[in-house]
Amino acid sequence: MFTPGHVHRELLPDEFNQQKFICDVYYDVREDPKEGQMLHMRMEGEIDGKSFAEECELHRDMAFDFMNTLTQVVVRNGGYPRLGPVLRAHDEFDAMFKDIRDKLGLKPGDPIDLSHLPGL
Repeated sequence: MFTPGHVHRELLPDEFNQQKFICDVYYDVREDPKEGQMLHMRMEGEIDGKSFAEECELHRDMAFDFMNTLTQVVVRNGGYPRLGPVLRAHDEFDAMFKDIRDKLGLKPGDPIDLSHLPGL
């Protein structure tokens, strides 16, 4: 379920998904004095009954990659890499992506700073 600034996902085991997965993703835009606009995300929930909670920030120009970041959180906390909890019900995450773009004022073709890419 999507509302601006929040997505709730809940998946029960079925023929496509072997894990119980419940999570809430809360996000907002924060202003960092040195880095400028940052997308702040907090993901909390449980995977197979094990609770987790993590927070992270992405530079404005890396916000388009928020799904990769959330998937990494899920995997670090015991989710199967192909679990796909963030890919199912794609319309909710499309709405989240649009909301993030609107909050950050992002437009197609905006430049990115390659130094913000992980590992560089």
